[in-house]
Amino acid sequence: MATLKLINGYPESMRESIKKVEETRAGRIGKLPEPMSLDARKDILDLCHPDFAEGGKREVKVGVSKGILATNEVADLLEAYPLVDKEDVDLSKVDYEVDLLVIGGGMAGTGACILANDNGIPANKMLLVSKLRHGDSNSIMAQGGTQAADRPEDSPTRHFMDALGGGHFTNKKDVLKALCEDGPIAMKWMGELGVLLDREPDNTFTELLGGGTSRRRMHAAKDYTGLEELRAMKDEFLSREIPSLEFYPVVELLSDGKKVTGALLWGLETHEYKVVRAKATVLATGGFGRLHIRGFPTSNHYGATGDGLALAYRIGAKLLDTDTVQYHPTGAAYPQQLIGQLITEKIRSKGAQPVNVNGETFVYPLEPRDVEASSFIKECYINNLGVPTPAGMMGIWLDTPLINIIHGEGATDKIFPGMVRMFSRFGIDLANDPILIFPTLHYQNGGVETDPECHTNIEGLYVAGEVTGGVHGKNRLMGNSTLDCIVFGRRAGIAAAKYIKSQSEYGKLSLDHLDGYIAELKDAGVQSGRVSPMLLPDYRGRAALARMIDVVW
Repeated sequence: MATLKLINGYPESMRESIKKVEETRAGRIGKLPEPMSLDARKDILDLCHPDFAEGGKREVKVGVSKGILATNEVADLLEAYPLVDKEDVDLSKVDYEVDLLVIGGGMAGTGACILANDNGIPANKMLLVSKLRHGDSNSIMAQGGTQAADRPEDSPTRHFMDALGGGHFTNKKDVLKALCEDGPIAMKWMGELGVLLDREPDNTFTELLGGGTSRRRMHAAKDYTGLEELRAMKDEFLSREIPSLEFYPVVELLSDGKKVTGALLWGLETHEYKVVRAKATVLATGGFGRLHIRGFPTSNHYGATGDGLALAYRIGAKLLDTDTVQYHPTGAAYPQQLIGQLITEKIRSKGAQPVNVNGETFVYPLEPRDVEASSFIKECYINNLGVPTPAGMMGIWLDTPLINIIHGEGATDKIFPGMVRMFSRFGIDLANDPILIFPTLHYQNGGVETDPECHTNIEGLYVAGEVTGGVHGKNRLMGNSTLDCIVFGRRAGIAAAKYIKSQSEYGKLSLDHLDGYIAELKDAGVQSGRVSPMLLPDYRGRAALARMIDVVW
């Protein structure tokens, strides 16, 4: 029998460590460790980053990118049988016939619709479909900001070099170039749509540093940037009366053997199939955080189950960098109800310092995310200087009271209202007490390979947003995710509109591509019990309950 134990604020066992944080605080102001050298960064990644730990990845046994490395969880997703039985589906009955089908209701998908409309595709010839509600996505959970090199002392070239270094020089350079060059255009567009970004008294954008950046170029709306950006984009989408369909995830793409010709949807509420015929399809399904790679908690929204990877791969789209995952260094580690939820990097850019159980700094606060996360893991589990919680988890203090000390009384409430509300529900005031953090699974670095115009290697299929691979290389810098969605959502809409105008007819609708894929799975010895896409994660059972509330067994 389980006994529920609710704790308000910090228990005495953690208060002992907080006293040490308070005692060392005055001596730490203005005194930080130096940023690491490239060699030191490599050493700590090799030692502590989950991507490099043994047993976490394997070669994919089937498909067009057979032999690539993927995390075990992603490989399981790819090496899986379809949810759909061809015999159960009547493709002769077409429910929607459109020029453009957009799959995914986050910033990338919404932007693709708007720009396709700007480029000549009528609203009534488009359809946006989403697994949950339009807007339920990682986009609305983005907090810290959007990078764009729009200051005289900055440049897209410098932005490019920062992101290339952050990605360990593995980024697709032509795609990264497009991201950085379109940054100022993207932020100008955000302003035109009415996004309420933070501004200085002279009306210029307030811009902050992020981990791994050499200039202040982070544009933010308090600590809910993605929510505000998508609010404005969705308002524009709705004002154009573009049709959308909610709670209808795509369970398979359709093809005529050469190009993507539409998609098969499944109603989560109606339990029925719907067939969509389209001249072009934009895949903007987001990431895979809910796969809980290597057992990590995640900051991702409920529907982030990597569906787009499985759908695109089965139809022949190439994948890239599926072996790399971004663990955001600052996920909540206490209280247990908040474990894994994101603590924006912007808090560190405003002066909050990571410190260990003794109140000592041990890493420069704005290292690239993979380096920062690895440093936290090392401090907790190799140096044994982490802070234990009542549930047995280890964490690092983020000394948030420094924000008011540095920027003046009330700064925390003004700059981080979302964070203040999140912790105050559990009796924790981050203006007076530090908060406990540990890396959380955050971002899908790799995905479907794309070029600068969002083409895949499959005709008629375009990709945008987190489902793509190439732009970030092996690690993403803060603020490049929302920019990625804005820039490549726009580009996908433009490219798809151009392609649609060259297509006079619709293609044949078929699921025949599944036959070859199923044969490959059988030849590889994959058991038939594994199916994908996952659609929704399963959180039944004791382990899942223990993540959500302090349970004593």
